[in-house]
Parts: sequence; C-alpha cells; structure tokens
Amino acid sequence: MDYSKIKSEVFFQTKEKPWEDAAEGIKRQMIGYDINIMMVKVDFQKGAIGQIHDHFHSQTTYVESGSFEVTIGEEKKVLNTGDGFFIPPNVPHGAICLEAGVLIDVFSPIREDFLDISFTKK
Repeated sequence: MDYSKIKSEVFFQTKEKPWEDAAEGIKRQMIGYDINIMMVKVDFQKGAIGQIHDHFHSQTTYVESGSFEVTIGEEKKVLNTGDGFFIPPNVPHGAICLEAGVLIDVFSPIREDFLDISFTKK
C-alpha cells in the first residue's frame, strides 16, 4: 500500500464534507488526516452515548460546544464548552451527551477503522 496517498485534502470546509452516522444520535465528519494523525468533528444529540471502548491510539478531545459526562478509566467528569481531555492508548473511555454539542477528536496514529482501510492490507 502506498501510505503517502492516505491523506485528506489540505483545506477543510464543513459544507463540502459528508457526515456519517457513528452511533444512535452521533455523527462524524473527517476534518484532516494522514497516516500519523487524524482530526474528527463529532456531533452529539442530547442523550447520545459514546459507549465505553478502548483503542491503541492516543486521543485528545476539545469540547467545541455542549456538555458531556466523560469517563476515562475509573474517573468521571462533566465537561462543557471550552474544556477538553486526553486519553492514553488502551484506556477505556466513553461519554454521555448531557446537552447537545460537538467534540473535536484528534487521534494518533490515524483511525484506520474510520476510513475502512488497514495498513496490513496488501
């Protein structure tokens, strides 16, 4: 696989990018990526649940709007517009949307599963 071709366009304009359903009440929009990093805009309706899960990626998230009860490992916190969090690799985490809003997720390396690709495919 030619990894140099796994990348987004240089500029991102919201109206030109499709949204995809991620879970009930949750949709996401890829902002920018290459094989090393990925930014994703995630829209939550009130009451939507980002189920507890883990992955090998480092993740940092900015709360663009809304209110979320975020669980990272054994700790829970309510975060609001302007707040953020960091999740080390392989730590279980999830969120419940208390007030409709948007999270901006950044992953390293890229989330292959979001693009339906695999670095192990030939």
